[in-house]
Amino acid sequence: QVQLEESGGGLVQAGGSLRLSCAVSGRTDSTYTIGWFRQAPGKEREFVAAMTWTSGLRKYTDPVKGRFAISKDNAKNTVYLQMNSLKSEDTAVYYCAADHGFLSSQRARYDYWGQGTQVTVSS
Repeated sequence: QVQLEESGGGLVQAGGSLRLSCAVSGRTDSTYTIGWFRQAPGKEREFVAAMTWTSGLRKYTDPVKGRFAISKDNAKNTVYLQMNSLKSEDTAVYYCAADHGFLSSQRARYDYWGQGTQVTVSS
């Protein structure tokens, strides 16, 4: 079992920045991928970014490339999502999730999920 807890969401103006955190606990000895997803009102939950825990490989969805960056702090068992140049279309609930596979962007592949943190970007 893996437990995930997001934090760092909030209200920000367009063009601003936020950093989300995902604290990972439980059985963290296995190789896995941590992904960030988001869900806007009335829309499907979509992939944002992912990182493999051991090798640090990264993957991003096209709309956030160059603006968002995923990183990790092994000592703190925490994965971050730095979000810069935020746009109103980035408004959503952001979730982190864990997958025992490799760098998937498919929601169904992820077995463990956090509760989500709200990000609201005002224009």
